[in-house]
Amino acid sequence: MNLISTDLPAAGIRANETTVPLLPCISSEETTAFYRALGFEIAYEMHKPYLYLAFAMSGFQLHYGKAPQGIDPADEDAGGCLVMVDDVASYHAAFTAAMRASYGKVLAKGRPRITRYRPGATRFTLVDPTGNSIIFIRRDEPEDLEYGGDKSLPPLRRALDNARIYREFKNDDKAAFRAVTSALRRHSGDATPVNRAIAYATLIELATALDERERIPALRADLEALLTELDDDERRLVADDLQLADDLETWIAESAGPRGRAKPL
Repeated sequence: MNLISTDLPAAGIRANETTVPLLPCISSEETTAFYRALGFEIAYEMHKPYLYLAFAMSGFQLHYGKAPQGIDPADEDAGGCLVMVDDVASYHAAFTAAMRASYGKVLAKGRPRITRYRPGATRFTLVDPTGNSIIFIRRDEPEDLEYGGDKSLPPLRRALDNARIYREFKNDDKAAFRAVTSALRRHSGDATPVNRAIAYATLIELATALDERERIPALRADLEALLTELDDDERRLVADDLQLADDLETWIAESAGPRGRAKPL
């Protein structure tokens, strides 16, 4: 995602501005505890005569004030902030490590939480106790998104691309699962075996994310039936996608705390 810079004609204006988000806060105690656990420093804290909190990390800050009446944290639409970074993976790794150290688990469900990260993805989200979304975005993320999938791709691959957008940009695993399931039903006969296999591997990962493990044995069986039609390179490609499901299962188990165990897929 590239931000457009516009030269202003007004005299005396210099391009050295800094913007700082001011987000609503329902609970100062929960919000402070969350950001401390992630490794942020408290840059400013005031509770009277009004609430004002500022948290700092690296080169950016998040500021909070009293939430207006009517905000329901469960709606998770209180506010948001985009944090543009060079490498999102390192931030995700740092935050998950901090959560394990502070909470004994990864906060993968509920609120506050961190969304999962797939290798190569360009963003992830922190959801704070009030329901604000702090979205970390790779600075060179492509600007154009083909909602519905890249139209230059064949139908099943287009659905897989659309599922990627649902999963990584909308945090909507259910919509991603529906898109791939529908495409398999409608276009399986026209798709190559390797693309069908990748679709099943994607559905296994999504079923894991949705905690719908009862779907996985049938998906595994459909995938296994295709493996004999694939060459070695194609099998390795599918194995890489299946590894993402295994990695997610481990990550979810870690979110259950020290006693969490990954269930066999």
